[in-house]
Amino acid sequence: MKAFKNNLAVEQIDTQSKLMKLTISALALAVTIGIAGCSGDDGKDGAAGQQGVAGQDGSDGMDGQNGAPGFAAATFILANNGADNAGTVNLIDQNAAKLSTFNSGANEGVAFDSLGNLVQAADSGNGSLSTVCQVLSRSDDSYNSSIDRMISGTNTTLVNPKGIHVSHKHGLVLIADFNAMQVTVFGKEAAGDVAPLATTITDAKPWDLTYDDDNDRLYVALTNGDVAVYDNYVSGGFVATPARTITPSDDSGAKVSVNIHGIALDMQTNTLVLSDVGSASDATDGAIFVISDASQASGMVAVDRHIAGPMSMLGNPVDISLTGSDLRVAEKSNDAVLVFSNIFAGPSGDISPDLVTATTKPESITETIMHNDMQDSSDSIMVNMPLLGVAVSSNPGTAGPTTGQISRLNAPLTAELATYNASQTIESVAFDKSGTSYATFDNASTSIGGVAISTKVATSRDGESFSMAQDRLITGANTGIISPKGLDVASDAGMVFVAEFNPTTPGVLIFSSCATGDVSPLMTLTPSASARPWDVDYDPATDKAFVALTNGTVAVFDEVKSKWLAGMTTISGEDRLITPASGGTAFAAPTNIHGIDYDPTSNSLIISDVGSAADATDGKIYVINNASMASGLTNVSVNIAGPASQLGNPVDIMYTGSHLYVAEKSNGLVMRFDNILNSPGGDIAADVSYSFTAPESVAILPAWLNH
Repeated sequence: MKAFKNNLAVEQIDTQSKLMKLTISALALAVTIGIAGCSGDDGKDGAAGQQGVAGQDGSDGMDGQNGAPGFAAATFILANNGADNAGTVNLIDQNAAKLSTFNSGANEGVAFDSLGNLVQAADSGNGSLSTVCQVLSRSDDSYNSSIDRMISGTNTTLVNPKGIHVSHKHGLVLIADFNAMQVTVFGKEAAGDVAPLATTITDAKPWDLTYDDDNDRLYVALTNGDVAVYDNYVSGGFVATPARTITPSDDSGAKVSVNIHGIALDMQTNTLVLSDVGSASDATDGAIFVISDASQASGMVAVDRHIAGPMSMLGNPVDISLTGSDLRVAEKSNDAVLVFSNIFAGPSGDISPDLVTATTKPESITETIMHNDMQDSSDSIMVNMPLLGVAVSSNPGTAGPTTGQISRLNAPLTAELATYNASQTIESVAFDKSGTSYATFDNASTSIGGVAISTKVATSRDGESFSMAQDRLITGANTGIISPKGLDVASDAGMVFVAEFNPTTPGVLIFSSCATGDVSPLMTLTPSASARPWDVDYDPATDKAFVALTNGTVAVFDEVKSKWLAGMTTISGEDRLITPASGGTAFAAPTNIHGIDYDPTSNSLIISDVGSAADATDGKIYVINNASMASGLTNVSVNIAGPASQLGNPVDIMYTGSHLYVAEKSNGLVMRFDNILNSPGGDIAADVSYSFTAPESVAILPAWLNH
């Protein structure tokens, strides 16, 4: 399949037939495709002047057309909703030149979550909300139920969802549902036919909305020409009544809005920009409004700027997107993307757009967002990473009050900050770069395990439990998950690695991080000799997976994602097998490696060995240097063991770039060994310890998760 970024040539459209209803002045605007970077194109040369008679100068030629302005390089997703292109989205550049097309299956509002996944509403048939995983780097070009997920069905209450907004701070998707006359809210990890987390009935049919994460303020564009404003929307329990209503008006106090559709908020200047389609059957009566001091505006509010008229080309401006002070408009009735630069300043009136690019029936537009540029916590290259805290899962042998609990401890290991109940008998927990937790679980009575994915556990879920309105499960016979143990999340790759321990089909199962339900793994890594894995750490920079095996060795799989992209779904046998040793001799049995963490900065591999699971004194921690190329018998550079270490069953570990946190299950401790790579080793005590009931896994929580 062709890559999404390169799979279609730029669409050629007969702009004369599309724009024939416009005035001569509007037709004179350049329909420009492919202007690069920030420098504008030169204007067209003017017509040549008439040749003068001999001995006399000829007449001056006509002035050339002005060049189109340059815009900062950027890309956008444009949703289509025409008879022939509904269900597709285009990737376009800053001048709306089409770069490629993806078949999302949805036709309405578009937004991105903080990991670069596309979220899109659909109102064709039953209302739905899709999440398309890592859409900008996909090697296919269509929605895939094994990779992507959808909220759909009777319980969702969705009827005609239009505009949407993703709250990165709260991990929510807010939806303007037109015919349901409500704002519908789901957790961003929800999937399937699930009831919403909340609904808010509106006074008129909503078309779009925007949410101020910093100030907890929701703005809803209503098709009666008003904007409803809800203060303290989330903290107030999704308040049902707007604090105030904004009605765009002229200087005399007369209402100028009719049918508001698009809405955008510039938080730096506290300015709202609105688009009004007027009559949906009229291709000439659209408008743009600019309103300052948005957070305090109330009642009849004189607009700062009002753009409308034939030169503006505004007929049905169904959606808008702000990039700095550049406003992009999805102008549906006139089949164009319009750009108005410096939208916050300038006169009102019949203002021509600065750029017009023809396209067929655009419905919604949003700027693509780059991935969070930090590494996953297990792959960090920061030295002594600042932490919010440390997450620890509890898994006592007999079910008790802490079964299924994920606790957040502070970094010094002196206090518990928060708890979350995953509502399963969980094993290990890991986190993606948005603060979502991924927890493996098993069920002895059904022999079916899974992964519970819960939004914002790293930062804000305190005293809460798993909820299908916010969270989701990967589980079922097709998953192959029976007795899962450790796992790792590669956020930028959109992959979750699960160590499957069962004796019949042991291996590492790889799933899409956006998947839900009873889905098959994308790929399986099978160690040789039927060795059983307990934990896995994937390094995205080198595309290697390091797998901790309970026979006392470490399997290394090279080019994992590359092989999957090449079409492989199973890798049988590791590329290298590392056997920890001292003085060239492998450590004596019993050896039983559990925790594993690869540090890309030092190229070191840190592993924990529980020895005999029945012995609370024989645990060890090893450090292996030059790990990326290590193979066979490999001497360790650090070996910590003995009574003072209190290492019995160190079932999981995680490295901060300086210090090592350890989940020591048999002795009920969470421990920290400082400056681990330079440790003298031997029988040394941890620098800090904290008593904890049956700790099963440990994960560090970087401070930047709160940003």
